[in-house]
Amino acid sequence: MSTLTATAAATADAVRAAGAALVRGYRTSHDLVDRAAVEAAIAAADEVSLAELRPALEAAAPDAGWVEDELAEGGLPPGRWWVVDPVEGAINYVHGLPEWGVTATLVEDDLPVLTAVHLPLADLTYTATAGGGALRNGERLRASVKAELRGALVGTGQASPRETEGTWRLIGRSATAMMAASGVLGVSVPPTLRLLHVADGRSDVFWQHGAVRSGLLPGALLVAEAGGVVSDLRGAPWTAASGDFLAAAPGVHAQAAAVLGAL
Repeated sequence: MSTLTATAAATADAVRAAGAALVRGYRTSHDLVDRAAVEAAIAAADEVSLAELRPALEAAAPDAGWVEDELAEGGLPPGRWWVVDPVEGAINYVHGLPEWGVTATLVEDDLPVLTAVHLPLADLTYTATAGGGALRNGERLRASVKAELRGALVGTGQASPRETEGTWRLIGRSATAMMAASGVLGVSVPPTLRLLHVADGRSDVFWQHGAVRSGLLPGALLVAEAGGVVSDLRGAPWTAASGDFLAAAPGVHAQAAAVLGAL
């Protein structure tokens, strides 16, 4: 077994253990009364997950740095880094919605080399290694064969609560343009779950006006290893240093980039 393969296996074990810990505290209702209560509940969930996740990942790749801010954007210093979201979709988790999971991605020189995403409530684990393909519970993933943007299922969403009005306006403009050019548009969080659908061929396009690493790196590797195309909104190669993001089935990527790059 190669070093990368062994690290990937340990990463999958880590996200599953963190997910199991989160399930023990998950409720399908909530009593949150204001933003402060929401933020406190998210912080508490993060702490539960990280208690399982961090020691396991640091043991799996002890030479890798750790990105402390899960909402951080932009490029990373040279070398290897763990980028994790202890509760991807934490806003859903604390409100009793089922769309959440745990992600961990090892990054080398701003590109993901392995990732694991676990959705505990669905008992699904998605994994990918650079050059090794993308899997869901061990089954290989393939991007959609859709060849025309007209009729494609597309999606976008917010990247971060730190976004400003300028980004919100961009989201509105791009959503309007893509509704006119495609079939059905979905707008939701978290981005990783939408990217899982692009990787497994159930959706055709996802884009985002933002670059929060933890929300994009796992899906970027999964989509690419499933045969999809990952770029910025103008079609240029994507890295963690890029300012925006597009992932699509190969047959519709150029069409989507033409629409989004013209905004």
